[in-house]
Parts: sequence; structure tokens; C-alpha cells
Amino acid sequence: MTSSRVLLCFSLLVALCFTAIHADEADSKEFVLTLDSSNFSDTISKHDFVVVEFYAPWCGHCKKLAPEYEKAASILSSLDPPVILAKVDANEEANKGLATDYDVKGFPTIKILRDGGKIIQEYKGPREADGIVSYLKKQSGPASVELKSADDATTLVGEKKIVVVGVFEKFSGDEYEKFLSLAQKLRSDYEFGHTLDAKHLPRGDSSVTGPVVRLFKPFDELFVDFKEFNAEALEKFIEESSLPVVTEFNNDPDNHPFVIKFFNGQNDKAMLFLNFSSDAADAFKSKYREVAEKYKGEGISFLVGDLEASQGAFQYFGLKEDQVPLIIIQTNDGQKFLKPHLEPDHISVWVREYKDGKVPAYKKSEPIPEKNDEPVKVIVAESLEDMVSKSGKNVLLEFYAPWCGHCKKLAPILDEVAVRFEKDPEVLIGKYDATANDVPTEFDVKYYPTLYFKTASGKLLSYDEDDRSKESLIAFIEKNKDKAETKTENQESSKDEL
Repeated sequence: MTSSRVLLCFSLLVALCFTAIHADEADSKEFVLTLDSSNFSDTISKHDFVVVEFYAPWCGHCKKLAPEYEKAASILSSLDPPVILAKVDANEEANKGLATDYDVKGFPTIKILRDGGKIIQEYKGPREADGIVSYLKKQSGPASVELKSADDATTLVGEKKIVVVGVFEKFSGDEYEKFLSLAQKLRSDYEFGHTLDAKHLPRGDSSVTGPVVRLFKPFDELFVDFKEFNAEALEKFIEESSLPVVTEFNNDPDNHPFVIKFFNGQNDKAMLFLNFSSDAADAFKSKYREVAEKYKGEGISFLVGDLEASQGAFQYFGLKEDQVPLIIIQTNDGQKFLKPHLEPDHISVWVREYKDGKVPAYKKSEPIPEKNDEPVKVIVAESLEDMVSKSGKNVLLEFYAPWCGHCKKLAPILDEVAVRFEKDPEVLIGKYDATANDVPTEFDVKYYPTLYFKTASGKLLSYDEDDRSKESLIAFIEKNKDKAETKTENQESSKDEL
């Protein structure tokens, strides 16, 4: 509750009894801890389990999460022991080191910190209060639960999730300890259980006595056993077995966890997009699954997406509906390969050509503008190399998003800066819509706007100052730009080396 609201309530309710005032004070209590660089390490080190949200005040998703996060914190604070929820403004300059340390690449990012911060895990649960509470109750409890009956096992396994169960002759020994250690490591991704009797389990050989790990899943063969208790091999088994041969992307929320896992995976990602209601959909799915099974274990994961549910993906990849059916593959280094207007029999041939390195890369780009006569030049993916890398100019480049409020605020300032350098042939001010064009890996764009300065000689600098005034930007350009004589010296030096 804000201070102004407190004063207003006090003036209106001054005649109420002390109990009512006391209740109002209780309602105003904030249950989410506010942390920053000055108190973060000390606070985390004192607790076995803390959940931390890294946010930015301008982030719309963060604003939406805030009341749900606070409500969840108030509920979780009453547990014994309480579950602590905290937040860090990662947009504050003093806290950016924390954001880097905890690999914050977008907002909001939520981390689970265990054992005084020694164990760091991603929060992968819901974003509404009840879901947050339910997820964190499980995460703060034991990493693996004992299954003493068939009812226990049925409740845990269910029908729509990945569950990993260890079967043991006794709850001791090297295999059991390795299982519990892995459960602790992977608990944010999977649910774990352990039992002394395989007869309790809903599927699989009930006569095994262990040690064996049985993974239950709602797709493909429904369960699979593994008997090797090498920690690395066991983790690899769980990761590979928990992804469908073909992940389905549609409007069914039960599929969403597997879609997220698909996109978070380390393999190249092959994505087939088509209209699931079309007459040819079954033929496409059948041929695609054959290809997926053929390349299983060869570094490619496969997803089939319904056109209706895939609008976000189409925007991200720069695809058009009239290209459907299509297949696109994205590699870990961000390269993309596209085959539009696909036929079922094309799939196997095209994937083989991709594997053989015969498919040219695809680049998401807006069209190069026919007119580009405004002070701030429009730069797109197709013109980036010519206008920045090969231009021989000193270029200040803004990476922006059309919906970004800070970008809109910066726009007239950049116009003024561009006008200031309009008669300087050595300087160019440009803007790049990072939502409509692929961003090369040399530019680390984590938020909008992001400003980079590339000198005429090729030196790349990021503009990290909080001051984005016209005067500050002009001073930065004047300080860092290559003068004509510097550019000539660099060119002569390159000739000497040749």
C-alpha cells in the first residue's frame, strides 16, 4: 500500500478502533523480500530454500506477475518452515552484476536457490498464485517421495506428466544415494518417487526387485526402464526418454511442458508447421514421424505445430501462412534453414540434404526500404552488413521493439543526434527492429533499446550509460569515432600486413 493511500485511509477512518487499524497494517505488509547487491548474498546464505524473481520495472510480464507473486508469498509465509520469495530489480545498475551471475537473459527470470545459494535451479512452474504455491510446496519438500502403496504411485504418476521412480531392495547403498542425488539435481524438471515394491507401480514388470529406474511418460511407449546407475548415463537417459519422438504443438495445455522442453533442449530443432484440420495432415505427420525415428539420437529434435497455435512462432521466425506446409530447422548457433510449400515426400529428402550441408541458411529480414531518407536510417537483416560492417562509417545502431516504451521515448532523441551528424559523411545513426529481423550473435541484445557503436575500423562498443540524452550520445560518438586519418592509418596497416 502506498504512503499516500495510508494517509488517506487514516484521515477517513480516524474514529475506528485500534483493532481495525491493526488489521489494515497487516493487510499492507509486503511478503516478497526486496533484495539488491548490498544484501543479496547475506540473505541467501542464511536460508536453505529461497525463490528469487529478477525483474525490470518496465516489463509488462513482470507487472502481470507481481500481484500473483505477492499473493503466493503471503500464503507460503505461513508454512512451517516458511517458503521465502524475493525479488531483485535487475534493471538497476547496481544489480546488473547479479543478473549476469545468475544468467538472467529476459524478464521475469525466476531462480530457486538451495543450500544457501550453492544450488541454483530454474523455476519452471506456473505464473499464477495457486500454481506457484502448489509448485513450490513440492519443490521445498523432499526431492523424491516414498511410494508405499498403489494409491501413492497412481497419485504421483498420473497420466499427463513425466515421473521418474526408483525401485530398490532397500533404501540405502550406492545406487539409492545416486538416485536421490540426481532427484535433487533435476527436481525442478521432473517428479521423483522411490519404492521397495514394483507391484505398486501402474505400468511395467511388477516382479523386478531393483535397483532399476522406471520413467513414466504420457506418450510413445508410456514407460521405459534403465538399470545403469552411473550418474551421467542416468541423467542422459532421463533427458532423452522424456522428450517425445515428435513433440506436438497445439492449443492443448498438457502439451506445453513438452514444447518448452523441446525449445530448451540442446539439439538442432526441426519444426514442421501445417494445418492440423487439412486432409493431408495425417500423411504429413506419418512421414515426419518416420524421419524423426530415423534421426533419433543424431542431434535433431522434432516438433509438429498446428498453424492455429503457432502464430507466435511464425512471428519469431518471420514466416508467412501462405508458406504452409513448411519445415524450418534452427541450430544452436541461431542459424535457420527453411523449406516452404512442403509435400509429405519432400521431408526425408530435405532433412538428408540439411544433414549433408546442402541447404542454404535462411535469414529473417524485413524488406530493404526503397526510400531511406529520414535522419535515422532503417537497417534490416539484409542490409546490416552493407550499412554497418562494410560501410566504412562510424555507426550508432539502436536495437528496438515497436512496442517498447523506452524505445519510443528514445526515438526523438536519436532523431536529434542524427540531425547533428547529418553533414558528417563518417557517421551514420541507424535503427534495427530486433523483433522483425534476426540479430547477429555479435550483438548481445537482452533488452530494448540496446545501443551499439561500430567504428569505421570495425571496433564494436556497447553503449551502457543510463544517460541517453542527446548530449551524452553525441559526446560518446565524438569520443569513440574513427577520424578520417585514423581510418586511413588502419587501412595502410592492413596493406602492410598483406
